[in-house]
Amino acid sequence: MFKAILLSQSDDKKTRAELVDLDESRLPDRDVTVAVDYSTLNYKDALAITGRGAVVRSWPLVPGIDLAGTVTNSRSADWKAGDKVVVTGWGLGENHWGGLAQRARLDAGWLLKIPAPFTTRSAMTIATAGFTAALCVMALQRHGLKPGDGEVLVTGAAGGVGSIAVALLGSLGYTVVASTGRPQEADYFMSLGAKRIVERGELTQAGKPLQKELWAGVVDTAGSHTLANACAQTRFYGAVAACGLAQGGDFPTTVMPFILRGVTLYGVNSVLVPNPQRRDAWALMAQHLDAKALEAMTIEIGLSQAIAYAPRLIEGQVRGRTVVDVSR
Repeated sequence: MFKAILLSQSDDKKTRAELVDLDESRLPDRDVTVAVDYSTLNYKDALAITGRGAVVRSWPLVPGIDLAGTVTNSRSADWKAGDKVVVTGWGLGENHWGGLAQRARLDAGWLLKIPAPFTTRSAMTIATAGFTAALCVMALQRHGLKPGDGEVLVTGAAGGVGSIAVALLGSLGYTVVASTGRPQEADYFMSLGAKRIVERGELTQAGKPLQKELWAGVVDTAGSHTLANACAQTRFYGAVAACGLAQGGDFPTTVMPFILRGVTLYGVNSVLVPNPQRRDAWALMAQHLDAKALEAMTIEIGLSQAIAYAPRLIEGQVRGRTVVDVSR
């Protein structure tokens, strides 16, 4: 038996989240069984647990888009008992049973070996949020953005993706500007690597289709008017990497930034990224993310606390990353 958060749906389409004991026979029929050490609580997980978003595609479901742990059983030649692995994306917590449990059974192709110096816990201080941030940074690098080219804006900087994007860009030598609704957290952002902050409200309202050129590059986690204004403020031939919709899924803008300034908009999806690119992203983070910075942005909770904690994350009351110790 193992403990897991199990989501079910009532006849009136309401989501019910419970911490339950399950037998391993309930696990899906897949190649590799993992004893989970840590998972995370992301915005998507919180939407699934509370039923506030159409995240879950299969019922009943164990949520959790991330996990890290130890292989206990494998029918795949690629993995053996004792291997330390990390899994992010691949539809976990949406289409497939995820990481908010003490056991998981997974397709062999979903697993990655945890690269040094990361442990199962520190891998979860990064997880999908850090992986997504790294993919955004890699998109800007492929575009040709270099340190010294100008300021790089990170929106939603207090969130998991935003915090790690600030830390990673700062470590790489970029001049980072953090957009936040929490100006009282200025010291936190500076400790991660930001040079200054801008008030979130400057970007969240409807703005002109072309505005003063400010940003050489942007990592946007918000969508909606924030993304539209970021594009309108991006310099000639700059780039915007969009990966989130914390403000909304709409994009109320015009083609002007793209056809008059040559701005490039990159969409970043971390769910179905091929493993070679995943390894590159983890290698980038292993080289440039400081363990102390990761710990400074991390809160740890137990599996038994995750259901009650989820609404706080949706309401913007949580800073940085939330790691879940599934043993408690």
